[in-house]
Amino acid sequence: MKKTLLIAAMLTFGAGQALAAAHFFSADASVNSNGALVVSFDEAGVGNATVLESLTAQGTAVYACINHGGKNPSASNKTTVTGAVRADGTFPATKNGRVRGSLEAGPPDEGNFACPSGQDLIIACVRYTDVLLTDLTNGVSIVPTGTFSRNFFSIPGSCPN
Repeated sequence: MKKTLLIAAMLTFGAGQALAAAHFFSADASVNSNGALVVSFDEAGVGNATVLESLTAQGTAVYACINHGGKNPSASNKTTVTGAVRADGTFPATKNGRVRGSLEAGPPDEGNFACPSGQDLIIACVRYTDVLLTDLTNGVSIVPTGTFSRNFFSIPGSCPN
């Protein structure tokens, strides 16, 4: 009888812990007008603590030079850059152990690429892969759903569809 009660108590305690474990309800991605990856998320089961969230991805961006007429006058006036992007943020939990927020990362920097006089530097397109949102405090992750690329300016042969 004692053994049965002990097992029942262990199962009940374990189930309570499982219900309280940190987990994501959602994580939705989009690319904003600046070319940054934005992930909005909703997480529960984090207790009454501040949570450290981390957004990581690989980003590829095409930068180009356009004249004041909105044209890309030279095929050589563009560069493609690829690199890791990351954003970290701390988010306080509500009294019911829930965290909602968003993080913004990228785009990869254009580096030393510069435009000649009379032309403006623009981001033509950007794409993100290997996108992952991680709750570093509780050790849980989610791959967001949504849009991971955006075209801003058409440059034939440069930007993915």
